[in-house]
Amino acid sequence: MAIFKIDEIRNMNEEEIAEELRKLESDLIRERGVVTAGGAPEKPGRIKDIRKTIARINTIKQERKQ
Repeated sequence: MAIFKIDEIRNMNEEEIAEELRKLESDLIRERGVVTAGGAPEKPGRIKDIRKTIARINTIKQERKQ
């Protein structure tokens, strides 16, 4: 899954944002599952990047509501 910059997210429409958010959340669950099971993730910083991207998407969604 791609990690998006804030400008890339702002250029997306609502359907694209919802789809990317769903994909990112499933990736986050999968990555956390690997760590919980005692395994080592392929990229340790990936969880942090996914969380930041989810936060960016939620920020843009909130801005659009106002």
